[in-house]
Amino acid sequence: MAFALAVVLVAPVAVTAAASAATTLTVAQALAAQDGRTATVTGYVIGQPTSSTTVLRSGFTSDTAIAIADTAAETGTSRMLYVQVTTAYRSTFGLLTNPGLRGQRITATGTLTAYFSHGGLKNPTAMTLGGTAPSPSQSPTPLPTTTAPGGGYDSTYYANAIGKSGSALRSSLHSIIKVQTKLSYDQVWEALRDTDQDPANSNNVILLYTGRSQSKTSNGGGVDDWNREHVWAKSHGDFGTATGPGTDVHHLRPTDVSVNSTRGSKDFDNGGSPVAEAPGCYTDADSWEPRNAVKGDVARMIMYMAIRYEGTDGWPNLELNQSVNNGTAPYHGRMSVLLQWNQADPPDAFEKRRNQRIYERWQGNRNPFVDHPEWAGAIWG
Repeated sequence: MAFALAVVLVAPVAVTAAASAATTLTVAQALAAQDGRTATVTGYVIGQPTSSTTVLRSGFTSDTAIAIADTAAETGTSRMLYVQVTTAYRSTFGLLTNPGLRGQRITATGTLTAYFSHGGLKNPTAMTLGGTAPSPSQSPTPLPTTTAPGGGYDSTYYANAIGKSGSALRSSLHSIIKVQTKLSYDQVWEALRDTDQDPANSNNVILLYTGRSQSKTSNGGGVDDWNREHVWAKSHGDFGTATGPGTDVHHLRPTDVSVNSTRGSKDFDNGGSPVAEAPGCYTDADSWEPRNAVKGDVARMIMYMAIRYEGTDGWPNLELNQSVNNGTAPYHGRMSVLLQWNQADPPDAFEKRRNQRIYERWQGNRNPFVDHPEWAGAIWG
């Protein structure tokens, strides 16, 4: 076992066991050792703690504290360590000043003692970005192992859904994904710059229907700008852009302004005339067909919305149906075509990264159909 010694010399005497020996700990170990010792802890930044049971994941209000955990996707405050951020470290580690810190790994050295009446690390003497997680042999309480399906979240995030189908699966998934941080409509701009970043150019985003790579800063309402497309048309349920389904980044995507206008609030189906500005897309009076590379993406976003919004939290009960004339009713079609698209275009690296970024940095929930495309058939098949 490797040790990093942090020795405080208070007198010209030999170093004894009373001197501080700071082994790099997991968050779980640090929470179990709240005894005033000095320790170095590595974990992922989850958000800003404001009480023993509350951690902000967006809309940060100060630079004085951060919550860290052993996984970037942690949602339980009981498994988070609250770290005091003193004046010397606020310019780099305060979340009000550095909101992009959320989801990154940090290493902090300080005193393991309660903070916000919660397991904490106070009076830090060192804080750095990065760090290597302690090896399993160092951890008396290793994290649960996960399985490959579902992006490694089957035994944790999806534990209550595995093995179910039909209405039982639907109910379980709704209970899981409804736990989320809600964004404002203004925050959606910044979220999309992150979630839809061009993997070949970090200054750009990829537009959904055209596939065009475009500057992150060229957003707005002008010709050839990009704006915020509601893939589940916001008129289908009349929820607009209010915080909730109108700001849920799992179905909001950057699109060319005029292409967004051409798509309008149409349902999804095959066929129609080619869309000049969006090669591979087709449209007619009542439907829209996206390019092949994102057909599955569109289907899985619509399916997410139907499971997330069940009419239990003040928003409409959204559902798939076979119509392409849904108007303001809380339905979106055509279901049979969306199921076909889900199978024909499985999740790619871009879609999987997007799902992960939303989970780790923005909303704290996942699109289960990106992790498990086969669940579409288990519910609607």
